[in-house]
Amino acid sequence: MPETWWRGAAIYQVYPRSFADGNGDGVGDLAGLRARLGHLADLGIDAIWLNPWYPSPLADGGYDVADYRDIHPSFGTLAEAEALIAEAHERGIRVIVDVVPNHTSDQSAWFKAALAAGPGSPERARFWFRPGVGEGPPNDWQSIFGGPAWTQVPDGEWYLHLFAPEQPDFNWTHPDVHADFLDVLRFWFDRGVDGIRIDSAAVLVKDPDAAPDGLDPYTDRDGCHDIYRAWRALTDTYEGRMLIGEVWLPDAERLARYLRPDELHTVFNFPFLGAPWNAPSLRAVIDDTFATLGDAPATWVLSNHDVTRPVTRYGREDTSFDHADRGHGRPTDPALGLRRARAAALLALALPGSVYVYQGEELGLPEVEDLPDEVLDDPIWTRSGHTDRGRDGCRVPLPWSGDAPPFGFGGTPWLPQPPEWKNLTVEAQRADPDSVLALYRTALRLRRELLGDGTLTWLDLGEDVLAFTRESGVTCLVNLGSEAIPFTGEVLLSSAPVPDGVLPQDTAVWLR
Repeated sequence: MPETWWRGAAIYQVYPRSFADGNGDGVGDLAGLRARLGHLADLGIDAIWLNPWYPSPLADGGYDVADYRDIHPSFGTLAEAEALIAEAHERGIRVIVDVVPNHTSDQSAWFKAALAAGPGSPERARFWFRPGVGEGPPNDWQSIFGGPAWTQVPDGEWYLHLFAPEQPDFNWTHPDVHADFLDVLRFWFDRGVDGIRIDSAAVLVKDPDAAPDGLDPYTDRDGCHDIYRAWRALTDTYEGRMLIGEVWLPDAERLARYLRPDELHTVFNFPFLGAPWNAPSLRAVIDDTFATLGDAPATWVLSNHDVTRPVTRYGREDTSFDHADRGHGRPTDPALGLRRARAAALLALALPGSVYVYQGEELGLPEVEDLPDEVLDDPIWTRSGHTDRGRDGCRVPLPWSGDAPPFGFGGTPWLPQPPEWKNLTVEAQRADPDSVLALYRTALRLRRELLGDGTLTWLDLGEDVLAFTRESGVTCLVNLGSEAIPFTGEVLLSSAPVPDGVLPQDTAVWLR
């Protein structure tokens, strides 16, 4: 692929704990991933993005990083990571790793030193330590995971954590923080990593002591852009490397600032992910995306490790997604959800830009909503007072083969797999030409040959139909209405049978 490979790439998200277990301990690891690279090559993806694989106490699934320059022992070793990068490159697969710059682990060397050094020390200046107000915290900020965003230490000071208490926030006004993360980027680029995904990219800069200035006190502060200009300058010294930001912002103009030519290469398209399954909403998001991005490529995302899986979400009465209300336990029609998820896949894969596929999406896995309370691992479950079951339902380990758990995953999985997944294994779906896996493999092959980045031209087939043509001559039709519609053209691929030139409800087709 060209050195701007990210513009049209199909990128597969690997949640390492749940992908494949190579040593039989029930936790996914690098040995398992290396053994399954053939699946990813056969699928037809261009790159993999790995969620954090660093040493961590795993208070938040690895997003509480204790050491940014090593590998968690349960996943393997740094040498194995380097071997994975090399083996992926041999198969034509690029590698993107997660970097978590907003916070670290409370078990990191820096934070332990800060606790030991005491109030007013240089070590504490790397974090947000503050005296309380009366008997309470410095201010009323709330954690994104629920509860106060401040935790008190034995000497009376409080430290800031926008997420879990085990994840103290860095103070990005401190030069040590800037210098250390530039070194982290060098460390991984020097080992052949092709891209960096930046976690919680818009919340790095904050000032708990500042008077209100009309802006969010810790989201999208202007200082974030100085950080990413420095990161981009470093990244550009390496050939063919890219930065992608996790930026959740409702203001399109503010979002676009992160994509200026000297900042990030791409950002995730969360409005598309959260849009309900209706044509006007999806058309508006697609149009807004292109209007917002300028020269930066679009990214199309249906799910990830934080989001209810599409098969479940699209089977509900409310098909949108919002982190504030994941809809746990709401009735869902699995057959309807699967039909819509198949159609949504063809829509996302036909759009210009890059596309992300979260592991298990290619198998049509549903959200696991009946995990026993005692196995729930997400800190949202405890921080919410056991009112929000969190994100574990989309993180259940993948089924590879066999008729019963662990379905070829390895040892007994760290989260239990539903027995009914026996029909959704990779092995079972490889033998079925009508499976979700077969749909994704064909779609990704055609996408690489005929689609990727570029432009589209909308066609008017009614308000309930999304219809557009790509410059290669491929036309995508998605019927989100209640009535079947006629069409003409050679069928390249469809998400469901399209007999006699008629496109049924909740069905997508690629034509030429």
